[in-house]
Amino acid sequence: MTHRTRSPRFARCCRCGASSCTAAGAASRHGSPWVSDGSGSTSRITPAIRRLARCLSTPVGSRRWSSFSRTAPRSSRAGSGSWRGTTSRRSCTAAVIESGALARDILIRDGRVSALVEPGAASAGDEIDASGLLAMPGAVDAHVHFNDPGRADWEGWPSGSRAAAAGGTTTVIDMPLNSLPPVLDGGSFDAKRAAAERGSLVDFALWGGITGADDAALRELADRGAVGVKGFMCDSGVPEFSSIPDDQLEAALRAAASAGLLVALHAEDDTLLRDATRAAQVAGRRDAAAWADSRPPLVEVRAVARAYAAARDAGARLHVVHLSSREALGAIGAARRDGVDISVETCPHYLVFDRDDVSRLGAILKCAPPLRDRANRDALWNAVSDGRIDLVASDHSPCPSDLKRRGAGDIFAAWGGVAGVQSLLVTLFTEAVLRSGGSLDTRKIAGFVAWRVSTKPARRFGLWPRKGNLAVGADADVVLLDPDPEWTLDVEDSLTRGLSPYVGRAFRGRVVRTIVRGRTIFADGRVVAEGGGRFVARSA
Repeated sequence: MTHRTRSPRFARCCRCGASSCTAAGAASRHGSPWVSDGSGSTSRITPAIRRLARCLSTPVGSRRWSSFSRTAPRSSRAGSGSWRGTTSRRSCTAAVIESGALARDILIRDGRVSALVEPGAASAGDEIDASGLLAMPGAVDAHVHFNDPGRADWEGWPSGSRAAAAGGTTTVIDMPLNSLPPVLDGGSFDAKRAAAERGSLVDFALWGGITGADDAALRELADRGAVGVKGFMCDSGVPEFSSIPDDQLEAALRAAASAGLLVALHAEDDTLLRDATRAAQVAGRRDAAAWADSRPPLVEVRAVARAYAAARDAGARLHVVHLSSREALGAIGAARRDGVDISVETCPHYLVFDRDDVSRLGAILKCAPPLRDRANRDALWNAVSDGRIDLVASDHSPCPSDLKRRGAGDIFAAWGGVAGVQSLLVTLFTEAVLRSGGSLDTRKIAGFVAWRVSTKPARRFGLWPRKGNLAVGADADVVLLDPDPEWTLDVEDSLTRGLSPYVGRAFRGRVVRTIVRGRTIFADGRVVAEGGGRFVARSA
């Protein structure tokens, strides 16, 4: 990684913020927060910010961040006491928790948070000084494709989870397709879980798949702890995972609801999509811009509207994945007013890139739905800021490089997918800093990021309070973030097998250490552990 000194653009503001951030330790007194190594000992993480955190609290459930809702710059490059057993400690200045940014030490024992105490109120056998850093709950990336088993050469659990760890993600939720076999029943779920247990460095949960109203298969997935099932309203891009026919959508959603499963949908209208694609190709279009033109916003809007109507009539819980168009936000709002239990995600690439970048960088940014114009990008950011978009996930979907290079002369020939698991947290943090114009304390920004990439996905997909949570009893999944450095992701530091559009991009804020259940897996630019990731079943 190439590091640069701070620039005035990124100067830290003196005001304190709130959000899901706990300032661990009193800055003015050099307090120290702590964490454990997973060996039965307790650790402590001490605070990062060198001043006392007098924080403004934001009520749970009303995470509105209007200060971030401004147009982006043209370019974003650039308790106390005695403890039984051995105690270990990590010192950080700020810990990101739900009640706000508070000066606390974090103690971890047996892989779980055992206490949040006043700085210096407890000692520990193992101490990590994280002065100057922010302690955040590890990211929960709700949308990754590690393609393993079956297509492990596209990514695989070892490399995908290493990239996740380097980016501060401690739990991933893997999608059911692109692996072989796709996860459509109990047997294929077991095969995916076994592959992950062999190779994953981070903890993981799994999505099942839905292609129709198969009650028996859905119950097998539910019984095994799937967070939900993913389905497509258009061609999935792989022959072994069929879409849900339009006339079977409500029945499929009803079957999922009966099994107690949330349904995640790739919402693009198949008929409109095929017509628009045919028109572009008949016109001889093969350029990068033709991809977006072949999937106009109406394709998404119509699919979201039909999905919400079917979910309402079926009594199903619905999650819309990778929303890319601002126009579709209207249908999401209508669904909520109609009483539908609906959530929506977008992805970092929709928040920091636009169609001009696709023309510049080519098929490395080809994805479905496509990247749209700058005004659309800004509108999506505003929706993330004010809570109309619930969470941000990477939709990490790598492939062998030759499948991307096919798009050099014909964008339609290239694989669609963006490799982004390693950049999820820092992309959102950087963009929030840029859009705040330096007017917000980095603790508040860290809390905003933690809410969108950790707490919200953990809550929505049944992993809370074990995941996405720096609280007593939660898994000690902690990321230590230095909020100050500006740096560029170099190609040798990108750990995914896929070609990443984030290589060469400037970031603000760097992951210094990633801890899963008290065990450090990434520190100071290196992966320092192997395997050990555990399956996390849906708890609600």
